[in-house]
Amino acid sequence: MYTSGVERPSSYQRRSKMKSFITNTLSDFFFEYETPRQVLVRNKRVGVVCRLIQLGVLAYIIGWVFIYEKGYQSSDTAVGSVLTKMKGVGYTNVTGEERIWDVADFVFPVQGDSSFVVMTNYIMTQGQKIDKCSEPPNSKNRCSSDADCEGRSERTGDGHMTGKCLVNTTKMCEVLAWCPVEDDGNIPDPALLMSAENFTLFIKNTINFPAYGVTRCNLVEGIDNQYIRSCLYDPKTSPLCPIFRLGDLVQLSGFNFAAIAKVGGAIGIIIDWTCNLDHDQSDCKPIYSFHGLYGNPDETDTARASVGYNFRYAKHYMEDKQEKRTLLKVFGIRFDIIVRSVATKFDIIPTLTAIGSGVGIFGVATVVCDLILLYLLPKREFYNNMKFKVTETMEKEPLDEFKSEKEVSKKHSEEVLVHHEAPLSET
Repeated sequence: MYTSGVERPSSYQRRSKMKSFITNTLSDFFFEYETPRQVLVRNKRVGVVCRLIQLGVLAYIIGWVFIYEKGYQSSDTAVGSVLTKMKGVGYTNVTGEERIWDVADFVFPVQGDSSFVVMTNYIMTQGQKIDKCSEPPNSKNRCSSDADCEGRSERTGDGHMTGKCLVNTTKMCEVLAWCPVEDDGNIPDPALLMSAENFTLFIKNTINFPAYGVTRCNLVEGIDNQYIRSCLYDPKTSPLCPIFRLGDLVQLSGFNFAAIAKVGGAIGIIIDWTCNLDHDQSDCKPIYSFHGLYGNPDETDTARASVGYNFRYAKHYMEDKQEKRTLLKVFGIRFDIIVRSVATKFDIIPTLTAIGSGVGIFGVATVVCDLILLYLLPKREFYNNMKFKVTETMEKEPLDEFKSEKEVSKKHSEEVLVHHEAPLSET
């Protein structure tokens, strides 16, 4: 019998075995390396297939991912602003009335926004006041009796019907409206402000790439006040000049100025900033392009509705203590300036990501070659036996309380090795 104060030998052995087990486990985890088994196959057809696939993957990684898509770079889009300024003076002479039109008259709005309209044609109705008068001759509200003009307001009408038919005069319904009502049945042809073809547009565009701390302006290096006074944009000789002649803009967008000036239309001006900041910042320059959006009457689709662009605005004034107005139906060219920007620069993270994905794609060659070896070639069973090692089921050795399966497996492997080596030594 052992006294209660003395530790039993069996408990000491257990603790020693546990300590040895933990030490061996940690040693195996930190200081052993396992690698998959590889089989070298000498087969010309399979080898050629493998190398062709690997060559294709390599071409994809280098050619597409790195050279074309620039997978080694990160990208950022810009924030910026666009300021515009029109210059020009127009002259009209309608029924002997001469008028001069300047920027305050033919540009809407006048604040220099990135989207604006330049008036090229108009229909003016002067001296309108609120009164009762007849609908214009081109109105659909014709009548033969007062019953046809019952009190209502048509959505497309000129005012509120009074219920009276002017049978003896115009045979149109009487309305309470701004009289005389506008008659827009005949659009002036040619356009009254054909001189707008020589108007000029100045564009100032500033952008900032916040991720890279880079700010650029379309007034790039080499463009100073002296250059701006004399330059005019030309896609070949002056591609960086920020001053554009309206006639040239319309022509570059694929429209005919006389046709679009008559009924109006829309043109998009694209300022493209595609910058590779791995190069010097001075190489980051804008590229201008022009696109006709709508409004060309010469298009082959003659069934199109609502061709052109127009709107109305009025100038109110007081005369003899009565409110009056001058109404203009404006036909003009709407310009929308759109800035597209992207900057790219080398970044280690997308570079490693692109390399890692490329290395992973190399595994396609292994998968394809394995399928050929195991399922298509005549000696597929031989290759199957070489690739996969199949072991017979053996009776499991009872595990010691602190002996790992790895140690038992190692013991069995040593026994099998001795079993196979014994006959060789005998011979």
